[in-house]
Amino acid sequence: MRTSQSNAFYYAAIVTLGGFVFGLDLGVIAGGLSQISEQFGLSDIQLGAIGAAPGFGAIFALFFAGPISNRLGRKATIQLIALLYLVSAVTSALAPDYRMLWSARFLGGLAFCSLALASMYIGEIAPSDKRGRLVAMNQINIALGLLAAFFINFLIQQIADSGSELAVSLNLQTTAWRWMLGSEIIPALVWLLLLFGVPKSPRWLMSVGREDEARTAMSKVLPGESVEPEMQSIRQSMSQREAGATSFSQLFQLFGRHARKATILGIVIAAVQPITGINAILTYAPIVFEQAGSADPLWNTIWIGVVGLLANFLAFALVDRLGRRPIVVFGLFWCVLSLSACGWAFHQARYSLDEAAVAAVQLELGEEHASAVANLTNEIDVEYANDIEFMKGMKAALGEELANSQKNFLIGKAAQLNTNLVLAAILSFIAAFNVSIGPIMWVVFSEIFPTTLRGIAIPAAQLVTATVNYFVQQFFPWQLANMGARDIFLFYGICVTVGLVLLFFLLPETKNKSIEQIESELNG
Repeated sequence: MRTSQSNAFYYAAIVTLGGFVFGLDLGVIAGGLSQISEQFGLSDIQLGAIGAAPGFGAIFALFFAGPISNRLGRKATIQLIALLYLVSAVTSALAPDYRMLWSARFLGGLAFCSLALASMYIGEIAPSDKRGRLVAMNQINIALGLLAAFFINFLIQQIADSGSELAVSLNLQTTAWRWMLGSEIIPALVWLLLLFGVPKSPRWLMSVGREDEARTAMSKVLPGESVEPEMQSIRQSMSQREAGATSFSQLFQLFGRHARKATILGIVIAAVQPITGINAILTYAPIVFEQAGSADPLWNTIWIGVVGLLANFLAFALVDRLGRRPIVVFGLFWCVLSLSACGWAFHQARYSLDEAAVAAVQLELGEEHASAVANLTNEIDVEYANDIEFMKGMKAALGEELANSQKNFLIGKAAQLNTNLVLAAILSFIAAFNVSIGPIMWVVFSEIFPTTLRGIAIPAAQLVTATVNYFVQQFFPWQLANMGARDIFLFYGICVTVGLVLLFFLLPETKNKSIEQIESELNG
């Protein structure tokens, strides 16, 4: 028989499986983007749209997540989200064209608010001294999902490249990306089924006047002697707020005297997390590694998954010991150093094709493009100072359409830079993010907002995250083509520096405090 403490971990583990599905969704598309782009003939903007479609869907979903979770409850809303993930996975794998794939990815984006709702749910069931670690499980599951996705991508691509009987029978040379996206189906189904076994949020039950049910739910996650004091604390907090306020009026209350500081902090940390560029780097990591001259980009993404997972476990161990504030401040400073190092590596790069590289291009493009490739003989040993200037030369030699379709391959063959420094800097950034603002943002979301407003406040804060993340992912391929890798990483570094300064002054310490105590101290 499980104890109340083990129950809290068990329920948190189930609810945060949405993070695993989210990470899987984010990772599998990274492995398939090059093949999808080639099959559907996508432009840089269209490629960005496929990568960013879930973020766009999340923007719409988060307008309704708060009101729905207040009306139906946290548990029922998360179950609905799991169903959306399942439908999205099936339709993504079967999509016949760009529009259908974008629509399926958009549908999956409607489920991205599971991250906010999971942190909300855990914040409402977890003992105060365990809350940080339990909410941090959200990010651990994201990291597990990413690692699983990167392994799946690598294995499917290895089979596709092997020319084996299995690869031929499944036509993996053209359908590998479908199997990658389809790998999300089983985890989404398992998550949906497991959610039927978690209790409803006791704080939500209290907010709708169902105290007996709330007491029963609370007794599952707290020792018996702690149940009534906790319920009394919730009653006192709710008596000071208008529990029956409409969603529209609650939005105005977020900027009132009792919630203004929490709202400003929530907006800032919600914007800082995605402006690091994390989801763009994860989604387009194989493209970045290929352009850096990596011989096996998908293998390098596995290292991203491993480092991210280990960093999340470190955050899990430290968040309730060191506290939220020091981890975020140190981690963001570490992010700035890592992004700067990556920008420096690309700043030092030079681009030129030697005879062996031209021969490799000819082999890749085949006889049908032999006349265009012949023009590259005039480009042998011509050195370009950056990837943007190099691609101008390639477009002049091969034609714009052919050069664009082979852009990543061409840049990878021409790049002369410290590939190991690029890999080390990106892995360092992944570690810094996942030990700090990655998981800690969800912890802060679960703690700072008043109980009666959190059904609106947490989805509203994630709406900021989703909106910023959408623009970051949507325009990354275009930025890569028009700004170059160096300027993108330096731009992210500048943005993180600004975020570090803001959070240094705004972020309080909240460890080992009840939600009601934090509300009183932060919001007055």
